[in-house]
Amino acid sequence: MVSMAERASPTGRTLEAIPLGGLGEFGMNMLLVVWDETAILVDAGAMFPGPELLGVDLVIPDLAALQERIGRLSAVVLTHGHEDHIGALPYLWSSIEGPVYGTPLTLALVTPTLREHGLDPTERLTPLPAGGEARVGEVTIEFIRVTHSLPDCVAVAIHTPAGVIVHTGDFKFDQTPLDGEILDAHRFAELGRDGVLALFGDSTNIDRPGFTGSERDVVPGLEEIFGSARGKLVVTAFSSSLHRIQLIGDLAQQFGRKLAFVGRSVVQNATIAEELGHLQLPVGLQVRDVDVPEYPAERVVCVATGSQGEPMAALSRIAGGDHRSVTVESGDVVVFSARKIPGNRRAIGRVMDHLTRRGAQVIDEDRKRVHVSGHGSAEELKLMLSLVRPRYFVPIHGEYRYLAEHARVAARVTGGRTTVLLAENGDVIRLAPGTGGLDGRLPTGRVLIDRTRSGEVEEEVLRQRRRLATDGVVVPVIALNLQEGRVEGTPEVMTRGVVVDAQTDSLLEAVPSLVTEAIDSAAPDERSDQGLLTERVRIEVQREFRKRVGRRPLVLPVIMET
Repeated sequence: MVSMAERASPTGRTLEAIPLGGLGEFGMNMLLVVWDETAILVDAGAMFPGPELLGVDLVIPDLAALQERIGRLSAVVLTHGHEDHIGALPYLWSSIEGPVYGTPLTLALVTPTLREHGLDPTERLTPLPAGGEARVGEVTIEFIRVTHSLPDCVAVAIHTPAGVIVHTGDFKFDQTPLDGEILDAHRFAELGRDGVLALFGDSTNIDRPGFTGSERDVVPGLEEIFGSARGKLVVTAFSSSLHRIQLIGDLAQQFGRKLAFVGRSVVQNATIAEELGHLQLPVGLQVRDVDVPEYPAERVVCVATGSQGEPMAALSRIAGGDHRSVTVESGDVVVFSARKIPGNRRAIGRVMDHLTRRGAQVIDEDRKRVHVSGHGSAEELKLMLSLVRPRYFVPIHGEYRYLAEHARVAARVTGGRTTVLLAENGDVIRLAPGTGGLDGRLPTGRVLIDRTRSGEVEEEVLRQRRRLATDGVVVPVIALNLQEGRVEGTPEVMTRGVVVDAQTDSLLEAVPSLVTEAIDSAAPDERSDQGLLTERVRIEVQREFRKRVGRRPLVLPVIMET
């Protein structure tokens, strides 16, 4: 492996930043910062798969090229505890040589996942509060408090001999946060006054004009719902939206309802937040989900997982009537207090339909203000640029059109004083006063994770799954007298996932005779070879399906000797 010193400038010392995920997409946020021999990874995010990735639970960046280039990581820095910033950490654990820094809540949220993977969090997890600093080689890491949709979130200032890099993380300028911890605009301004070499800025809401509302802005809408609801209340939100969960707890106390958390992740996150003092619920307010049926419907509010229509989440099971203890019926109200991620709209709609069929009233942000974003809108992103005044600016976190719009906005705001670099995943960004820019590219890709297999999903496996999903399986069952090479009786045909219409039905009726003919037409010396006969049947049946109905089902002949 070529060392960083060997590929660096003539002085052997360069500052580079390489985005590995989160550019051109929402999720998988990951930025590598390299100074000389020190390699620091900012965030280690994952992304939830779309419906086309069958049997895939998680998507993470492919770090093979990174490991080839730098070896092991000197440190990892986590800005906050959302899955798109911490979800890949277990899968790159073996590549980390030094500490993993995060605020206490962030590290507490990632700890259960690490333990599920059989990893010891105490080996590397190192708490660092907002305002704290840590030294990694010649580099100093500084945490700066920001406001987002959960507590204990930070931006990161990376101080190197070549200059300061600021990574905003996810942020908004909320002047009235529930926990009273406002974004440290003064520190951003100080850094801007002293000189910032590069700013990497969140682009998530660049398409939204104005300012994002405060978390407190959802209170009137939720109060109205709590005040008018005559049945059970079910509120679904992201399980890590701890500020929203605190609000719901406050309203439950105000309106005399018991509070139940329904779904593994929200139970886990609420427990962690309570232990650290970030979620404060009065004694006696909370009940277990299994105890919900013991209370009158008008005296209960449930916070359930499943705001994105996830099929195995608590809300989907409630909507389908499959949950062990929580039901909805006429008079109940279900509130979707979360953004609808575009790729999930169809799944969310299905859940809403099922809830409506059961008589529940469904309310989402289209009908009432029951959600505000945790990301700053366009004016807040402009304000961040004005405070930090970087020499270079790189938009991050968002699909390409969002990055491009953020780049255009930055050029206008800075009036040409800042060089705007529109990068993509894998671009090597060389950072030096007066000579910075894109300087080559690192191969990037995606790794598909199937948690049930505790491993990666290869592209060939995914291709086979797609084929099974679209074309199904055909299983001809054949009783064969191997000694005589003769089919006994009529072969049976079983199918799974095969679309049956008049044309396919006719073909399936013809398969037994097709199978018999394939075996009867084999040469005498071939009829005692079970493997060869199996292949002949498979080819003939698959060929007939392709010719007559244009499909290629997986054909699995079963030959039983008689």
